Amino acid sequence: MAASTDLTASSEWWRGLNEAMSARRPLPRVQPLVKEHLRWYPKADVALLSRAYAVADHLHREQKRKSGEPFIIHPLAVATILAEMGLDTATLVAALLHDTVEDTPFSLAHLAAEFGAEVGIMVDGVTKVDRSMYGSAAAGETFRKMVVAAKDDLRVLLIKLADRVHNLRTLQFQPPHKRAKIARGTRELLIPLAERLGVYQLKRELEDLCFEYLETEDFERVRERTEQVRRSHEHEIDSLRVSLRDVLHAFRVKAEVVVRERHLYSVFTSGLRAGSEVGPVATVRYVVVVRGGEQNAYLALGAVHGRWRPVPRRFRDFIAIPKYNLYKALHTTVVTESGRQVQIIICDPHAREVSEYGIIAQIRQETSKDGRLLQEGRTRADPEWLTRLLGWQEQASAEDLLTGARTDLADTITVLTGEGRVLTLPEGATPVDVAYALGEETGNHFSAATIDGRLAGPAARVREGDTVRIVTTDEPAPDRGWLDSVRTGEARVGITAWHRVRARERASEDGRWRLAELLGQDRLVEAEAAGKLIGVARRMGHPDMEDLYVALGEGRRAPEDVSDKLS
Repeated sequence: MAASTDLTASSEWWRGLNEAMSARRPLPRVQPLVKEHLRWYPKADVALLSRAYAVADHLHREQKRKSGEPFIIHPLAVATILAEMGLDTATLVAALLHDTVEDTPFSLAHLAAEFGAEVGIMVDGVTKVDRSMYGSAAAGETFRKMVVAAKDDLRVLLIKLADRVHNLRTLQFQPPHKRAKIARGTRELLIPLAERLGVYQLKRELEDLCFEYLETEDFERVRERTEQVRRSHEHEIDSLRVSLRDVLHAFRVKAEVVVRERHLYSVFTSGLRAGSEVGPVATVRYVVVVRGGEQNAYLALGAVHGRWRPVPRRFRDFIAIPKYNLYKALHTTVVTESGRQVQIIICDPHAREVSEYGIIAQIRQETSKDGRLLQEGRTRADPEWLTRLLGWQEQASAEDLLTGARTDLADTITVLTGEGRVLTLPEGATPVDVAYALGEETGNHFSAATIDGRLAGPAARVREGDTVRIVTTDEPAPDRGWLDSVRTGEARVGITAWHRVRARERASEDGRWRLAELLGQDRLVEAEAAGKLIGVARRMGHPDMEDLYVALGEGRRAPEDVSDKLS
């Protein structure tokens, strides 16, 4: 965005804002958004949506994007992306206003007063912290702020994802170094976040856009090759779809068979990264949508495996053990008569919707025809991964928070605990990561572990499907050496925090000993009991005696300075 004009709270500015506040009829530019929203929710509050647009249009009227277009194009595009996926009215209002608090004189309090606390929470959650206050820690603190806001409303994360989608769609107007930085940040944090929320429709577009900017030559090669393969083998791809449909019919399974094209980055990572050629069926996936519920998915699986040979280790049952992002389906890969490997996904209609939209599918179910969430339908933080992230982020520095989140949100595996609890952890996780995932207390008391019944050390790697049992000690004693092998942010922060507390306790003991050595033990006890020492501590800028002792123990204060002030 180009630098905005310094807007003052002049009478003209406020008059324009008040006129925007009273807008009821949609302006021409917002009409497509209104039309799309009404397609989902025929009784939606169009006047509210129109007013939000009018206010955003007024507030951003002096601002331009790098492309030279009016800035209002951006929030309107973000709201449209969300409207196309069926989000509720409040989310669209927040999307239209999401940059106003950050980039204009419009305050959060004013916004919440005009559009409600629900919208205020979402806008505040996506508003960056003040870089002048946080400096290099601004990115981490902004992420922390967004995650904390998501505890109250997960829609904050959806607005952020839609915001990044549109920014990447128009990334060509940014200088090359900024394109690469934004694309890398998206790949490291936001794409994994989209997967955790199950919003694969956004995840796939984000992946392809980042692919285009970070590996441009590979992107062009894969795009050309994929288009060529799909054109020249269209008959073969469709023929297999018909065969699959006939197999299911013969097995008396009622189902629809859909050919879903794989997005370019998926094709690249599954084969072309290594420079190998890609066959026609490698560019698509076959989705079997069964009628009659999940039990029929297993009947369909039996029909498929009865017709073609399944590939060992390529079967995944996400119905019996759903993924962390609500996804439930059967995945199998079979070998056809021609020797080609084909991936087949089997699910019911609801699971298919969830496979595309994740948490959005749940929000749509909880939204009435007037575009408002039902009374009990607040999208509060339920996912285990977010609860765990919220649990350790408070103790993490901004840098450690970003590092830990990148790891925690990366490619994941599922493991079982000895009690049968299912945990989702990053690839390469250790038994120590498992212990801290069970709670900081368990992690701090970790002693040993078994993986599938075999004794394993703290640095061992757990794998998909492993059963991990944790053995604890009576006294906590996390080893600093574990930091070299743990993968999760909560384990890293937990270990570091324990040692930081112990170091502070030792410094406090040393500081008190140093002061007692100078004053004498009796005089020190007398000064503590009489309240004299706490007074000295506060005059020296310390909140309590322990903080003063720590400063003495660390050498930041001299015992003589304290003694002089006690005299």
